[in-house]
Amino acid sequence: MFYIFFDLLMSVIMLLSGIWFYRSDGKAAKFLSGYNMKPEDERKKHDEKSMCQAYGKRILLMALPFAVGIIIDIQYPGTGCLLAWVIWFVMFILLLMERHKRER
Repeated sequence: MFYIFFDLLMSVIMLLSGIWFYRSDGKAAKFLSGYNMKPEDERKKHDEKSMCQAYGKRILLMALPFAVGIIIDIQYPGTGCLLAWVIWFVMFILLLMERHKRER
């Protein structure tokens, strides 16, 4: 039961964060590490609204492994949670790699 609750909690956190980023109208850009450290004139070159929407969609997708983990944990307790974290970690690394490539 703990694994199901934990997966549900992580899924809700990811969903709410993703929705908040997507609907922030660009105001959530100040929470993007690295971006918030850039000078004001360099930040004006970016469309913060579309950037926050893109990150919001990405965060929403990161909720999916935990939702699937709930279903798996019903049958195989703990396996879904572990699998969800592995998939989430891979998605996170891919996001970092894409961001690094884009910043070059």
